[in-house]
Amino acid sequence: MTANLRDLSILSTARVTGNGLRLRPWDPGSGADVEAWLRGNTDPEFRRWNTPISPVTDRDAAEDSLRVRTARALEGSAVAFAIEDADSGTTLGHIGINDIRPFMAVARVGYWVLPEARGRGVATRALGLVTDWGFGELGLHRMELDHAVGHEVSCRVAERCGFRCEGTMRDAVFQADRRDAWRDAHLHARLATDPAPEPYPKP
Repeated sequence: MTANLRDLSILSTARVTGNGLRLRPWDPGSGADVEAWLRGNTDPEFRRWNTPISPVTDRDAAEDSLRVRTARALEGSAVAFAIEDADSGTTLGHIGINDIRPFMAVARVGYWVLPEARGRGVATRALGLVTDWGFGELGLHRMELDHAVGHEVSCRVAERCGFRCEGTMRDAVFQADRRDAWRDAHLHARLATDPAPEPYPKP
């Protein structure tokens, strides 16, 4: 524990509700969660813009990937949330606070939405919810996110939630399905002291 952040032991059990959504930890022991994680990571649109260091291509890899995220929450370095519809409990996607650097009170955010849930403002509502929680409950000062240049949907989500574009990072992320070639990424960030953005879209 450091002087700059609050108790990070809450990461492994945290639940956040608002904006018509419920965020709760992924469960590697749940067949439904493993299936949703696998579908999200193998979706063509996800793969177009993201090339994970450890690819998730089958159920075993999906379960292992979720176990890693559970371990990171227990050690206080990250938290991975399943995004659920608050009324139906249907899983809609993922959002996580990653690379938590307690001394600087800085972290990175990443998100994706399952194909059937797109076009409903899910990513924007989830990002707004987790950002407010990160600043309020964790005591973060700065939250960052990046996306491959050309990913206009992610860019709009970031800007709607008050994450200003701070510039282009050269060769910062892998090209699609490559680990030997790179592409540029836009860096966005929001500070706890920034003005609040306009209300997030309603469900």
